[in-house]
Amino acid sequence: MKVYFVGAGPGDPELLTLKAQRIIGACPVCLYAGSLVPAEVVAGAPEGARVMDTASMTLDETHGEILQARARGEDVARVHSGDPSLYGAIAEQIRRLRADDIAYEIIPGVPAYAAAAAALGQELTVPEVAQSIVLTRVSMKSTSMPEHETLENFARSRATLAIHLGVRNLREIERQLTPYYGADCPVVVAYRVGWPDQMFIRGTLADIHARVRAEKITRTALILVGPVLGEVRDFRDSALYDAQMPHVLRPKVAGAKV
Repeated sequence: MKVYFVGAGPGDPELLTLKAQRIIGACPVCLYAGSLVPAEVVAGAPEGARVMDTASMTLDETHGEILQARARGEDVARVHSGDPSLYGAIAEQIRRLRADDIAYEIIPGVPAYAAAAAALGQELTVPEVAQSIVLTRVSMKSTSMPEHETLENFARSRATLAIHLGVRNLREIERQLTPYYGADCPVVVAYRVGWPDQMFIRGTLADIHARVRAEKITRTALILVGPVLGEVRDFRDSALYDAQMPHVLRPKVAGAKV
């Protein structure tokens, strides 16, 4: 048997990959994080499959279900939100699978920051404005951050930040980022991206806390920070499609730069 860590995307069942759909539709056991993954995502599980919401279960309990599935010779779809490689808590699960010599495979999914950018209708890497994205989070009641992975360290680059698990800590985020980005730096808080009630709250570092508080958002939100989120219009075209910039897949043209 095999355990499949399936990336379910941010919430929209139509953002499942074809492979993810196939795996969910074939596994006799489906364990999904119901607090972050809609039931519609696992609705394609086989008739009679053991489908369990793991939101209230411990790591030992979910692993126990996997051990029972192995005893029955049944594959398991372990369905996570977004992409399992990012805050998927799969490393500790993989450690147990390896200890018990259980095969596994990871099926990537659409991460929340990509779905948010798509819903906002914009690119996150605009020439000469932003060419880097930092995916990070803040420490609250969750696992502490490594010593050098601080918002201030990331802010020095002025890259676009995608901050997870921090919507209840917006005051501290504002305090740490303002010296580097400025109080008027654009911020978008993306709430439950891909769900029917998704919401995007736009503001700046100076006022985003008040705007989010007015909407009573306290969880399941991604915070995007950076100049690229504003009304950026005065930027140069990239060299990718520039007729004057030949490359190996595009023949050299007369007068082209070399």
